[in-house]
Amino acid sequence: MNRVWWMPPNGALHGWAIDRLMWVNLTALGICLVFAHLLLAAALLRRKRHQVSSGILRWEVLPLFGFCCLYLWLAITAQRLWAANRFEGPSPAAMQVEVVGMQFQWYFRYPGPDATFGEVRPRLVDAADGNPLGLDPRDPRGADDIVTSVLVVPAGREIDLRLRALDVIHGFFIPGMRLKQNAVPGLVLHLHFTPEVEGAYPILCSQVCGSGHARMQAKLKVVSPAAYKAWSATLKHR
Repeated sequence: MNRVWWMPPNGALHGWAIDRLMWVNLTALGICLVFAHLLLAAALLRRKRHQVSSGILRWEVLPLFGFCCLYLWLAITAQRLWAANRFEGPSPAAMQVEVVGMQFQWYFRYPGPDATFGEVRPRLVDAADGNPLGLDPRDPRGADDIVTSVLVVPAGREIDLRLRALDVIHGFFIPGMRLKQNAVPGLVLHLHFTPEVEGAYPILCSQVCGSGHARMQAKLKVVSPAAYKAWSATLKHR
């Protein structure tokens, strides 16, 4: 199962559980809809008062209890899936990537061989001068950082995203990876996932962030480990 009707094909490891839950939700709600209408039809046909009152436990209380149990199970399952990518930490081997949203552009920063991000200073932000994130040139840890407008990751490796926003709230949304998380100014939020299927996936902004909101788009490229290594080496030697 790699597609849920109108949804794009899934390319992430955790996406299968989300798609399966979507199918369960649609199926369960469809059954509940049919059952509720059958109960309504039965109530209309059983007009006599003694007939209705004598079956109140069977026709009202028990179905209501069953619906409550079903909705509770769906809510708990959805909450666990949502929390798994946010509150459960990634593995130590996960690749670190910083995602920064600003009107109306996504930027992606990779740490260099030292695996450490350099410091950023808001007063140093100057896209026209080639420093859209405000990297501090005095911090040696940021000398090997790579900043791009395309998110390139290797297939099969866990990715730990650090989300930030420089101006207003932006919604980091990759439908093909079943990922969606707000980037909030002043906060660093983490989101981790494992891409499995190579290809190109659109990155959108799901929060209205200004007049250019519709064009705030980027691209995720999932490539083979060898292709990623070659790509990163090319950037380092520019």
